[in-house]
This record gives sequence, structure tokens and C-alpha cells, in this order.
Amino acid sequence: MSAIRTDSLTLSYGDSIIIKDLNLQIPKGEITVFIGGNGCGKSTLLRSLARLLKPQEGSILLEGNSIAKLATKDIAKQLAILPQGPNAPEGLTVQQLVKQGRYPHQSWLKQWSKEDEEAVNEALQSTGMTEFADRPVDSLSGGQRQRAWIAMTLAQDTDIILLDEPTTYLDMTHQIEILDLLFDLNEKEQRTIVMVLHDLNLACRYAHQVVAIKNQAVYAQGKPEDVINCDLVRDVFDVHCQVTQDPIFGTPLCIPHGRGRCILPQIGEVHGKQAITI
Repeated sequence: MSAIRTDSLTLSYGDSIIIKDLNLQIPKGEITVFIGGNGCGKSTLLRSLARLLKPQEGSILLEGNSIAKLATKDIAKQLAILPQGPNAPEGLTVQQLVKQGRYPHQSWLKQWSKEDEEAVNEALQSTGMTEFADRPVDSLSGGQRQRAWIAMTLAQDTDIILLDEPTTYLDMTHQIEILDLLFDLNEKEQRTIVMVLHDLNLACRYAHQVVAIKNQAVYAQGKPEDVINCDLVRDVFDVHCQVTQDPIFGTPLCIPHGRGRCILPQIGEVHGKQAITI
């Protein structure tokens, strides 16, 4: 079953076509990662799925309903989006930020409730941010800030979460920390997660499916082990590489080697695991 589906979707900025005639299905309850070169339209596509960008043509279906016909609050109860590099007002505390995720559930008839308080506390706990609740967001480290923003999206209590490059500007430790958190949310709560990632190897580790975008269209879509190979990396990223098996996770591992020819490893032992030619 699809959480989100696009039918003949065309996106543009002015006269410039970014995505053309796209038919895409985002599986429910899985992690989908968009990959592709800079400027290929990954972030544009993600924004359109949240109705932040109006399509030039085609439609987007959210849980089977046309997103164009849904009220903004109804969308916000089903889908949360975390854009790249969000900024909080100076002095805003973590708890105040996370509370903003409950706004779609408020109305003049329904003010702040025990349910809202519980959702905020659960979001803080899930992201390991309870002890930072009273700290200003701008006083936190990069990884802590990102967890605070993710806590806000969790408080929104949606089944679908969209994230635009959630690991940008983070060091390796915090990248893994954030992606592990999202993986756990998917595993334990079956949240549908759609991300844009630049690191191909991390995309392969965490995604149930990857969507490679090139030339205004989907170049390939499927399980990482089914679609990630030397040809894809060369065609989509203009990089020659060899693809072997991650010795820990068993997922595709891309090793770039510049402009030379692509030499695949032979079947053999890699740290006790069998390497694979993909």
C-alpha cells in the first residue's frame, strides 16, 4: 500500500522544469531515501509531497486522497516535514519548539490538553531531549538541535515524516545518531519516513528503498541491493566506483575511485562476510 503516490507529476520554477511526468509510489511503513546529484530535484520533489510547492501538472495522493483538495490542518495531521537547516527564534526553548508540533491539533474549541502534553513529553523522551527541555535551541550542539526539530515533528503525531537532508552539517557521530533514531521510529512505530540524503552508503544502510533521480525523472527505484551498482553511480553521480558488500550490514558499499574504469571485486571474504558483485 502506498502512503504517497504521484500521478504524471510535473514540477517547475518559472519556465524551468525540475521534475517531469513523474509516477512514484512511496510504500507505507517503510524508509524511502531520495538520492541524486546536486540540483536534480530531490528537495523540490520532497517539498511538493508536503504541498509546499504547487505542481505544474499532475497530482499527489496522500493516503489515497488528492493533497490539493485537503485542508492544510488535515494534511498536517497526516504528514510532517522537516526542511533543511530550520531556524528557531532566538531564546526559544526546546520544549516551546516541540509544542509547536501540536498546533495542527488545536482550535478555538480545543485548547491545550493532557493529550497534547503527553505527546510533547513522549517526543522529548523518544529523541533523548527531555533533559534539554528548558534549554534554548540556539544553545545546543548541531546534533541536539536536529533531535529537537525531529521531536517537534514527532509531537505532530503523523504517520508520515519527510526530512530534507537531516544529516547536513553534522559530524559522523551525529549523522549515525540521527539516522538510528529515525530507523528506530520506523521499526517500533511503523512511521513512513522519506528522506533526502547525500551519502549513498548511509542511504543504502538505512533505506528499505532508494529512489535515484536524474534528468527530471526517476532513474531507478527499489531495494538498495537491487538497484545500486556501478552503472547507476556512474550515470547518476558521474563517478566511477566499485560496489561491494558492507561488512557489517550486508548492504551495498560504494567505493569511488575517480575517473578510471570500474573494477568490481571478486567474490571473496570481507571481514568474515562474503563480498558480492552487484
